[in-house]
Amino acid sequence: MSQSAVVVENLSKSYLIGHQFSSSGKKYKSTIREIIGREISNIARKAVDVARGRQVVQGDEIEEFWALKDVSFEVKQGEVLGIIGRNGAGKSTLLKILSRITEPTEGRALLRGRISSLLEVGTGFHPELTGRENIYLNGAILGMTQREIRKKFDEIVAFAEVEKFLDTPVKRYSSGMYVRLAFAVAAHLEPEILVIDEVLAVGDVEFQKKCLGKMDEVSRSQGRTVIFVSHNMEAVLKLCNRAVFIESGRVRNIGDVKTVVPTYLHSQSSSPRVVDLSAKPRLFEYTGKARLIKISPSEATSGWSFPFGKRLSLDLTIDAISTTRFDVIVGVYSSLGFEVATWTNKCNGVELVVRPGTNIFRIEYQNLRLLPGRYSLGFGIIGDRGYYDDGVNSDAVQFEIIPSPEAVKMEAHHFGGAMAASARVTRLDHDCVQETAEKGSVSTQGSCGVEPSGVGQANQ
Repeated sequence: MSQSAVVVENLSKSYLIGHQFSSSGKKYKSTIREIIGREISNIARKAVDVARGRQVVQGDEIEEFWALKDVSFEVKQGEVLGIIGRNGAGKSTLLKILSRITEPTEGRALLRGRISSLLEVGTGFHPELTGRENIYLNGAILGMTQREIRKKFDEIVAFAEVEKFLDTPVKRYSSGMYVRLAFAVAAHLEPEILVIDEVLAVGDVEFQKKCLGKMDEVSRSQGRTVIFVSHNMEAVLKLCNRAVFIESGRVRNIGDVKTVVPTYLHSQSSSPRVVDLSAKPRLFEYTGKARLIKISPSEATSGWSFPFGKRLSLDLTIDAISTTRFDVIVGVYSSLGFEVATWTNKCNGVELVVRPGTNIFRIEYQNLRLLPGRYSLGFGIIGDRGYYDDGVNSDAVQFEIIPSPEAVKMEAHHFGGAMAASARVTRLDHDCVQETAEKGSVSTQGSCGVEPSGVGQANQ
């Protein structure tokens, strides 16, 4: 069993934050005497804080805020750990403690080996020094000799692509140049532990891809430990072995990245699990015998987030006043409002009948190949007389297709449009060889049809 490179035990961090009351606030009145008295009291309190070595906080009322509370986990040597969570969850505070920038209030963090951190643009750089000088400065901070730095120098410069500006003070660099050089230094100066925050989002797409490849090389080939914070779940799935989901300063879930990422994304769903369609705006005036009532995901534990390439299953509730035949229409819309897929029960040759009272139908898309992103659903029903009984606007339900290991393997983020469409590949030459059924049907008469693996019908 590999040794733990990072051990975090019951880590907590609190800050004192101040609240300033306005002259119209409930606590203080706006008289001159009370304002002067309040300021004198604040000055006296700050003087006491300074004398006792405590944090000086501006404000009329002081509150203790816990950015982290009882956080515990371990990172094995050579492991890539992803840390995910909403903005303000405590991720950056955790990395600052691991990087020895700030001290924890409670608990401890043990690190075995040198650590290099890239927490924000410009971390560890002196703006007045040139790029060349900052490379040597960072190497010295990591405890490397000039000889070791010179050995890696050309690789760093080539990776950062800043040869032309190497002797220019970094304060004149763009944010993209800054982060390229900072990452190159952090990744190439051979720290045992590499800590990367969301700062890579500053770089362009090609550089981000190069950075992810370098982090993968650092962990797999060189056996170093990487702690990676990102809001890009596809990058987390591709790069990390395990993940920690932090919510409101506490660890909500920790484990295999394929389990933790869906948990996080489900928690971000903007739609309630059961959506009341009766309260949604209608496209048509209701005059029929059946009405859409509610929609929800079929799986009891599922929110409105579905992994790419997996089944998407919905339960649609319809209230009817009499027995009637009808057709259901479901439209899928992109985040820009374009309709990218339409389904009706006629696609499957199924006739639907509602009876008086509540009727529940399950709609299952076995292989809806929507690419990762945000979408919305619209619904409608058509009565047996050929007119619309009900129609709900296209933004009735917001849902998300989330990255999955299959999407990462296919590099689905490179695809254009909204769907990975189904197609049949056909050879038109006369050199076809009979193949097994597992690879698809093949004709020896000049046409070889092969169903592409991993891509199914878009609107089944």
